[in-house]
Amino acid sequence: MIDWAHVDELRNDMGDSFDEIVEVFLQEVEDALARLDPDAGAEAMAADLHFLKGAALNLGFSEFASLCASGEARANRGETAGIDPGRIRQAYTVSRHDFLDGLQRRAA
Repeated sequence: MIDWAHVDELRNDMGDSFDEIVEVFLQEVEDALARLDPDAGAEAMAADLHFLKGAALNLGFSEFASLCASGEARANRGETAGIDPGRIRQAYTVSRHDFLDGLQRRAA
């Protein structure tokens, strides 16, 4: 679910600013998730899912990124009815929990 090798590399590269990056990431993802609405149109869904996919990949949320990529591909084909925002939000919630819990364990 979490690509810890990627997270460790990012933490090493970012140093002291890692925690700030995580905080910004989580807020921006939650803002984008709140906008997800198949009724908003395929273009808006594709754009939000593309953003979410990129943000997820940046912090190693591999399963969440995969769901976003799949949804983005559907939206790009105009198939927004097949996108389940609830499932995407749930994947984020689980990933977020695992990520924060893992960070805490790794810091100990």
